[in-house]
Amino acid sequence: MRKINKIVLISPTSTRPGFISKSFRFPPLNLALLAALAPGYSYKIIDENIDGVDLELEEIKEADLIGITVMTAQTPRAYELADRFRRMGKTVIMGGMHVSAMPEEALEHSDAVVVGEAEGLWPKLLEDYEEGELKKIYKTKELPDLSGLPIPRRELLKRKNYLFPNTLQVSRGCPFNCSFCAVSRFFGKRYRLRPIKEVIKEIEKMIEADKMGVWRKTGSKFWNKMNTSIFVFLDDNIFGKADYARELFKALIPLKILWGSQTSLNIARSENEDLLKLAAESGCRFLFVGFESVDQSSIDEIGKKVNKPEVYLEAVKLFHKYGITVLGAFVFGFDSEDKSVFERTVDFVKRIRLDLAQFTVLTPLPGTPLMAKLKEEGRIVEENWSRYDFGTAVFEPRRMSTEELVKGKEWAWREFYSWSSILRRIPPLTDWKRFILYGISNMAYRIHWSEPRETGHNELEPPNI
Repeated sequence: MRKINKIVLISPTSTRPGFISKSFRFPPLNLALLAALAPGYSYKIIDENIDGVDLELEEIKEADLIGITVMTAQTPRAYELADRFRRMGKTVIMGGMHVSAMPEEALEHSDAVVVGEAEGLWPKLLEDYEEGELKKIYKTKELPDLSGLPIPRRELLKRKNYLFPNTLQVSRGCPFNCSFCAVSRFFGKRYRLRPIKEVIKEIEKMIEADKMGVWRKTGSKFWNKMNTSIFVFLDDNIFGKADYARELFKALIPLKILWGSQTSLNIARSENEDLLKLAAESGCRFLFVGFESVDQSSIDEIGKKVNKPEVYLEAVKLFHKYGITVLGAFVFGFDSEDKSVFERTVDFVKRIRLDLAQFTVLTPLPGTPLMAKLKEEGRIVEENWSRYDFGTAVFEPRRMSTEELVKGKEWAWREFYSWSSILRRIPPLTDWKRFILYGISNMAYRIHWSEPRETGHNELEPPNI
């Protein structure tokens, strides 16, 4: 019988250093939840993007187990750390989306892997380790029920290092099953929901901890206020189940919080306006929305049937009607797109006065239909997982070169956050809450993208269109 003295849980780095990568990161809530699933142990959580990883850290030297969560772009760094820890005599456990898609690969660098969600697996894994019976693969037979989940151990996170430290999750799963997205493969194709009473209890405990000063403050009254009043729901679609969302928003109103989350475009329809209005009344101030493309042919390609570019303008107007700031996500590199897509997209999102936009390169993640398709067609040109960062072209596009795809994406970022674009899209002063959030967010993105990247093209010159 072996006793576990210390467990270190690590989220490896995958992004370049800079304002956006650090200030707009969310704390690794999955690791705080993991620690809560088996609370009778001593844990240390390390977010390498914030803390770095010091191999001389006393808690690492004392650790019996090292747990590493892995998204695809983190993989090379995760494997590097895992190999070094094992040379130090540590037992390494790996989990996360990439590991779940590529367990055999991960086992080359670890002693055991967790495939899928950890509920029901983590306590058993620790018990097996102590009894000297650690298995290679731990995998649930079915997706776990979300009722009765423990409250994540947020006291293990360094609150002051995050702009938005108050994060939580109320649902998992997504029925849209887009060809490029790993969510449906990892969390399933149906929504699983936490009991609303448990969600409210968790929020109340977070508010109480803030008031009592349980977590260290930043030293700034402004940032302390932001830390304690803004909550982020890390759900893929907070409006996924309308009846559940309606009851959740009603329960949030008395708490007087401000919050943001992700959603799909179908919530911004006239028939759903009452639910959007209720969300705003409950404190919703910002939403991340997957527009994906301004071309219907690209939408059809990925199979996201709820998106119709002809309704984007009215959808944004409806969000704005209720004072909700919208961050729209767009993807470049679909087979139907040529080089004109960059200028057409930026012109379109300026015209509909989108508050914020995120532009990424189509990325075939392991386990997705997109990866299978591109592999079959022999179009994968990059096998280094660190390049699967949504900013690098790792496959050969159909109607442009890889270089043109990356240049076009980076031009879109800089053009959208140019001074002329920011001023053109600015909200009216009468909508002062959105006006303030708009100003802070646009300036943050502008600062990050004001300098040319390695592609070196001019800020205001379209990429060879």
